[in-house]
Amino acid sequence: MSVYKIKLDKKRCIACQACEVHCKVKNSVPAGIQLNHIFVAGPLPSKDGRPVFNTKYQPCLMCKDPKCVPACPTGAMTFRESDGLIYVRTELCDGCKACAEACPWHVPVYNELTGKIMKCDYCMDRIEQGLDPACVTGCTAKALSFTRP
Repeated sequence: MSVYKIKLDKKRCIACQACEVHCKVKNSVPAGIQLNHIFVAGPLPSKDGRPVFNTKYQPCLMCKDPKCVPACPTGAMTFRESDGLIYVRTELCDGCKACAEACPWHVPVYNELTGKIMKCDYCMDRIEQGLDPACVTGCTAKALSFTRP
């Protein structure tokens, strides 16, 4: 199980999608692909008549028992025992999409430009430098927070 968490404070979120943009820039994600999502429902009825929006943030859930890892025939989809991060070893990925099909949350995505899978890894390289993931750092309203052990 991942020792890290990305949390959304729904009261602060303004659905600006800066989290998605910062992720795309940091990870060189091509158009049409997203490694994280901010979902917005609304406006919804409220008691005081003001519009209310319901937001949900979905990066990789870093599952305790991930379906994507054992589905990968090449070992490219990797579970790091020390902290529970799940990431793609791109050099081993053959683009078969088995991990994407196995994930109930549709987190791994196929990059047609590279012929390989991409997924949210909580900006593992940034974590290793003591930094927060790009989505958290770039959140305009400071609605995203990152917890570490």
